[in-house]
Amino acid sequence: MLSKISTNLPSHLSLKFLKIYANSGDIESARRVFDKIPQPDLPSWTILISAHTNQGFPKESIELYKDLRKRNIEPDKLVLLSVAKACSVLADLVKAKEIHEDAIRFGFESDLVLGNAFIGMYGKCKFIQGAQNVFDELPKRDVISWTSIMACYFNCGFPREALRIFREMCLNGVKPNSITVSSTLPACSDLKYLNSGREIHGFAIKNGMGDNVFVNSGLVNMYANCLSIKDAQLVFDNMSRRDIVSWNVILTSHFSNGECEKALNLFQQMRNEGVKLSSASWNAMISGCMQNGRTQQALDLLAQMQDSGFNPNHFTVASVLPACTDLESLRGGREIHGYSYRHQFFKDIMVGTSLVFMYAKCGELELSRRVFNNLPRRDTIAWNTMILANSMHGNGEEALSLFHEMLNSGVRPNSVTFTGVLSGCSHSRLVDEAQLILNSMSREYMIEPDADHYSCMVDVLSRAGRLKEAYEFIQKMPREPTPGAWGALLGACRVFKNVELGKIAAKRLFEIEPENPGNYVLLSNILVAAKLWDDASEIRKMMRDRGIIKMPGCSWVQVKNKVYTFVAGDKKNDLSDEIYSFLDELGEKMRLAGYLPDTDFVLQDVDQEEKEHVLCSHSEKLAVAFGVLNLNGESSIRVFKNLRVCGDCHNAIKFMAKIVGVQITLRDSLRFHHFKDGQCSCRDFW
Repeated sequence: MLSKISTNLPSHLSLKFLKIYANSGDIESARRVFDKIPQPDLPSWTILISAHTNQGFPKESIELYKDLRKRNIEPDKLVLLSVAKACSVLADLVKAKEIHEDAIRFGFESDLVLGNAFIGMYGKCKFIQGAQNVFDELPKRDVISWTSIMACYFNCGFPREALRIFREMCLNGVKPNSITVSSTLPACSDLKYLNSGREIHGFAIKNGMGDNVFVNSGLVNMYANCLSIKDAQLVFDNMSRRDIVSWNVILTSHFSNGECEKALNLFQQMRNEGVKLSSASWNAMISGCMQNGRTQQALDLLAQMQDSGFNPNHFTVASVLPACTDLESLRGGREIHGYSYRHQFFKDIMVGTSLVFMYAKCGELELSRRVFNNLPRRDTIAWNTMILANSMHGNGEEALSLFHEMLNSGVRPNSVTFTGVLSGCSHSRLVDEAQLILNSMSREYMIEPDADHYSCMVDVLSRAGRLKEAYEFIQKMPREPTPGAWGALLGACRVFKNVELGKIAAKRLFEIEPENPGNYVLLSNILVAAKLWDDASEIRKMMRDRGIIKMPGCSWVQVKNKVYTFVAGDKKNDLSDEIYSFLDELGEKMRLAGYLPDTDFVLQDVDQEEKEHVLCSHSEKLAVAFGVLNLNGESSIRVFKNLRVCGDCHNAIKFMAKIVGVQITLRDSLRFHHFKDGQCSCRDFW
């Protein structure tokens, strides 16, 4: 049809067609009509510019305005309003200032509607001073002016100023409307100003806003953030109509308060009532379950989400990946990785970083490294994650190298960065390097070392066998030593058989954290190794008297997507007879290869044969044996343990890996151990 329109079409008909196409959203046809007008007048420009802004093409709108100005056409109020909106969408401060200057140049500086638009525009550009200047120069201000400047301060991170403006507005006799109230409540929420929020709640009810869905959603959020969950629930229950925002807020508030069952029941109610769910709804549920340790429910919800026709977005993926880490579900993590790749989510730094962490926690450091290397950009969190990944796998040199690469790339380290790199130094005995890094924190990066950093340095010295230096370092620390510092010293005393320092460290730990059974067990191990049976017996008696129970050790291994768990002496597995028979057979080969059971790790005062039998039935040995028996052509197995790996088991697994010819990855409560060809990545220090 357009191709038949004459270029000589009367101007009033051209304008009519332009309006028709612009109002219908057909931007391309509108542009073709406009281009056929020999000399477009201001109304034509106004229609086309406004159409581009309203249809979501702000850049094109601004470009059209530039063309208008090149033709020396004087803009009117409508054009300026439309372009100001486009600048707001883009948060383009340079263009915003240019539009504002044009408004002043053409005499619109006192126009209230334009002034309000400019306040909002500068607010979107995070330019508070510009918004304040416009507000101050307005000859008169209405409720929109006050609401806009208040929203500007809040959106720029100044909630106290936003509340001050709200009060000033009321003192100036300007009555807030529902938009003002719903814009003020987030400031109370951020500041946890419960009393102020209650006052605004009262104002809303007195002024007929009690049924406004936006006001009520803001109230639910305010009460929830101020930890007044009952009030949040009360407002929610009394809402005559609820939008998806209010549902999501109340769900999130219950999760934040640790009330998982209430949140899950509300979600079911939400579905029963036919509420149209959004992706923010499914993501809120998955994230909430994850935050409260409900990993399996998070995965179940992910499946339900997809069954309901919702595709997980990058936020969902980043939220659910930790579930694969917690369950050691490498296969599940790989599936999510594949999904992320197909949907281009891997380019999102949050998803990419979550994948790096997931692979590292599942024992696949090489895959972790590949994901990291393919990240389109790396922020501080991404670098920290990769540094920590190498540290937990015992690659101190690599962690240190990554730290220097991070600095060279221009990314500034934070406190977590130094914790990660110092931890890596401790696992690789890089004492001098750790000392230099610790000293550089305040001097070069203006970051004061905290208790964790000092604890890492104690660990560095302790693992290097410099126990006396470690003890002296603790005594000279400018901060109160944490359990981590004394625990590092105590652990090293077990390795280096230093009874006296072990007693000192343990005594201090008994005072700081008297309920932690691990400290008693460590000291008992030190005393047993020194054949101080009476002293060891006293420690066990102390535990009994204080009602402290040693956490039972358990190990688990995944075979064919099923996780199998073992405890010491376990005989509940269907293959128990085969497992113990295999261990006996393997034990003979190990002895011939030079393995000798280290009975120092048996706490009971029994004969040598009984001690060796006890060692044979430790949970990590049972899990490894079960994994080897179910290799199914695989060349590696992964075993996880809730406590630190036993010293004898650590030595035995080195022999097992060499004799069977497989790589065995064991993650204990502190770190990963990679066993291959009779060696361990930790270099026999953990």
